[in-house]
Amino acid sequence: MTQAITPTTDGARERWLSEAPIYAIGLTLMGLCIGILASKGVPPSITGIWVNLRLFGLFIIVIAAFDAGYQLYKNRPDSPTAFLKARYSTPAFKRTALAGLPLLLVAIILLPFFSKMKAAIPLFNEYTWDDAFVQWDRAIFLGYDAWEVLQPVLGFPIVTAFLALLYQLWFLLLYPGVLYFAFAKVESPLRRQFFLSYVLSWTLIGGAMATWLASVGPCFVGPMLGDPRFDDQMAYLNAANEQIPVMTLKVQGMLLEWFHADANGLGSGITAMPSMHVAIAFLYWLAMRQISPRLGLFFGVFFAITWISSVHLAYHYAVDGLVSVIAVSAIWWASRRIIAAWDNLLETRGQAALRTNTVPAE
Repeated sequence: MTQAITPTTDGARERWLSEAPIYAIGLTLMGLCIGILASKGVPPSITGIWVNLRLFGLFIIVIAAFDAGYQLYKNRPDSPTAFLKARYSTPAFKRTALAGLPLLLVAIILLPFFSKMKAAIPLFNEYTWDDAFVQWDRAIFLGYDAWEVLQPVLGFPIVTAFLALLYQLWFLLLYPGVLYFAFAKVESPLRRQFFLSYVLSWTLIGGAMATWLASVGPCFVGPMLGDPRFDDQMAYLNAANEQIPVMTLKVQGMLLEWFHADANGLGSGITAMPSMHVAIAFLYWLAMRQISPRLGLFFGVFFAITWISSVHLAYHYAVDGLVSVIAVSAIWWASRRIIAAWDNLLETRGQAALRTNTVPAE
């Protein structure tokens, strides 16, 4: 059953109160993250937050420019300046923009702390899980590595280059996608379930589980662990790159350089299990399918391509994505119940206050 998009009638304060569990859980987990990092001598820094803020600002400008251009083309007003001023200065527009700011702030702060935790994994745990995940994959695929099973279908340079491009476009889920859920007229329960799941996915899956199950993935087992098992896969990717640029190879090289330089900025750090690419793509599918069947189909296909690409491009073992799907499903289930419990609490308190205010004086 789908949930339609409907305008919110709550004011900013009512919406902020309804989103309190997201702020509370998010800030608590980020505070815990700061404390854990500080215990290992990694001080908090606003550099990553500033970079993330500028990225969000850039996407806001691009989206606003696109919307303005579309509206001017559609309406052909006599005075474009007056038309745009009227469109973007209405009380409803200002109220919507104000109401979404706290969730945007959570998203701006969240990713830099995740990057710091990801980069700090070697301070807490050694990369010892890769062999186990290789064996899990081989158990599933009857003795073969997952990339070998995919290679007859995907092992063409033009296909590899195209999948690498799509894999990089996942980046858009972190910016325009988040802006959509923060400011679009999405039903309140779905919006809150999405954001709480988003926060928990980055911290629990991308932080806690990644540290516990420390692994580097097929593309890094050679240069980092001296394991030659995926040399053939990397040889194919490099050969394909000589024919058509495979964008992910450059990114993998940058990650390896940052790792050796002990960089902990936005986007740094190496970890394979679980796959955050798969986790976030799956989360979007869970949310978007409740908005419309077409969006559900689109994001379902994107999720499947992301999982397959993560294996073909040597970032992940197949089981990395499987664990991500299981973990996000559990988080999605729990987030819905946390939001429902909070709504019940607010309703109970509201009814109690109403009864108190309506008791007749004796």
